[in-house]
Amino acid sequence: MEPDLCRVIGPIPYRMAFAGGWIDQPFVSRLNPQPPGSMVTVAVEPTFRWMDRCGMATSTRSVAMRHWGGRMPDGDPARLVRELYEAENRGKAEPSGSQDMVGLLYPGVCRLDYDASVEGGVFPGAVESCSSPEVARWLERIIKVLPVAPRPAGYEPLAVRNLDPAWIARLGRSGRSCWEAILAMDAAALGESMNECMRCWEALLPLVVRPPESPVDLAGLLRCYQERSHGAMYSGCGGGYLYVVSEQPVPGAFGVQVRTRSVRG
Repeated sequence: MEPDLCRVIGPIPYRMAFAGGWIDQPFVSRLNPQPPGSMVTVAVEPTFRWMDRCGMATSTRSVAMRHWGGRMPDGDPARLVRELYEAENRGKAEPSGSQDMVGLLYPGVCRLDYDASVEGGVFPGAVESCSSPEVARWLERIIKVLPVAPRPAGYEPLAVRNLDPAWIARLGRSGRSCWEAILAMDAAALGESMNECMRCWEALLPLVVRPPESPVDLAGLLRCYQERSHGAMYSGCGGGYLYVVSEQPVPGAFGVQVRTRSVRG
């Protein structure tokens, strides 16, 4: 990152969340009949300022910037995850999920395993991390990112909950499939894990994909790109960015730089 940009937006990474998202929320994981359920995060270098309200953990990142004076401290990342979780969620009735903190504090690609019997499902029972430069460069080539739209103001993505345990089990499996696909550098399997995650989101939390106030046909847009690539999914509820898995250029899309080193200083 350029020094001038670093002074403006800070050196702390952003994070992408891939298949399995929402399994980090205890209200979901406690209904999982096949724990643990998994999800995948990817740390990305802050080479530009990502939009707020787009599922990129920007609110957690802002808390980290304030809490640690713009720098990540040295220390055990598992302990720092808990410290940042407390700093962001103190007094909140609906706390954010801990995958935001893990995605910012752990380098590379991570698989987070959530089981409601472990710390109530608030923190992952296990975190597997891969910082292989080969895997990182492959992801940078295969993931295309399309800006869509921030989630609407006043939007409540959890107003409708159809928490079917069978679908929750599928959600948790989609994260593990995503992790295995990335380690194998299998684009088709990675795309299918994202497609499966989106099927789960639509079944479990339909307003995540179909916000009533959105000017964008998110479900229709998603289908278009899923049909023309290995797979696609949104960065968060109500839109944000669309991740497309494709070896071919995607008009209007850009790439990311995966962070494979720990953040210090």
